[in-house]
Amino acid sequence: MAMTRRIVVKIGSSSLTSEEGGLSREKVRFFATEIAGLRRSGYQVLLVTSGAVAAGFKRIGYTSRPKLVYEKQAAAAVGQALLMEAYQEAFSVHGIAAAQILLTRPDFSDRSRSQNAQRTIEELLRLGVVPVINENDTVAIDELKFSENDTLSALVAALVKADELYVLTDIEGLYTADPRKDPSAQRIDRIEVISEELYRIAGGAGSAVGTGGMRSKIEAARIAMGGGVSTFIGRVTEPGDLRKAAEGEGRGTYFTTSLHSLPAKKKWIGYLAVPQGRIIVDAGAEEALLVGHRSLLPAGITGIDGEFHPRDVVEVVNAAGRTLGRGVTNYASWQVTAAAGLSSDEALRRVEPSRIEVIHRDEWVTTHVKEASQS
Repeated sequence: MAMTRRIVVKIGSSSLTSEEGGLSREKVRFFATEIAGLRRSGYQVLLVTSGAVAAGFKRIGYTSRPKLVYEKQAAAAVGQALLMEAYQEAFSVHGIAAAQILLTRPDFSDRSRSQNAQRTIEELLRLGVVPVINENDTVAIDELKFSENDTLSALVAALVKADELYVLTDIEGLYTADPRKDPSAQRIDRIEVISEELYRIAGGAGSAVGTGGMRSKIEAARIAMGGGVSTFIGRVTEPGDLRKAAEGEGRGTYFTTSLHSLPAKKKWIGYLAVPQGRIIVDAGAEEALLVGHRSLLPAGITGIDGEFHPRDVVEVVNAAGRTLGRGVTNYASWQVTAAAGLSSDEALRRVEPSRIEVIHRDEWVTTHVKEASQS
């Protein structure tokens, strides 16, 4: 028998809400039925969902969807329970139990916490339960924390080593221009390399309901592909659409990864850890890191931003402020400042680091997006 395929399905607010902006139970039932169908075919499915604010705002007396952060958090606090109730009811019709998992960014950046979450999810899947994952909105601080859960779904897919990620939205994938404004817009069916050009095409936000535009969906595909997970971005509105998407015939864009998955440690450095500071480098160091695949030495450093300690993950940027990648630093911030621009011998004498490389190439992940499109 073939190996069970493990997939993550991400449903945004725009796919779950009624005309008035509240939660549509009918839509929840539709998605539960689609997922139940895939499970009967032997798929393991994890669900990443938005919709807590939509489910809760009317119940606590707001007449329209709130805009302020604390109002959204209050609506989500009430709505999260209603959202889960809707999913549990919808899945129970198919004899499936649904489990609630609420995550925030630190749950991924702390290795023991992320391993703990992973073990819990594995056990739920073993028991045949559908994990229903959302951001813990009530305690998350930054307003655009996971941008409409797109990033969250990609991190979950990488964490659980999923085969595919399906990001469901109200547009049928990525087009060469906005299909709602430009009739000559063509859908891009398959993408193998995410380039700068692709981000330019994606432009602004996709829908009025969600915070996640097409840009954040491409960013999610990029993170997922870094973890070896192929991604589909598109529309599922008719019965059987999710199965078609899973069989490669969906209404949307497929991001295929021919690259091998990053090892767990590099996945953590590149996408899960929260950088503690920034190191600014000159053109020579930029080329050594991106083209030469070499380590970062003190000579190529021009400055730093923030305070960090040895073994912290830091971001590396060029003179123009463009992020090149991330790595584990062997120096504290004061040592980098003192050694910046010096030869290796001089740096060793002056700051006595544990090793000469500021970031060793084995602990470096390039996150820089290529300029030219290769797809």
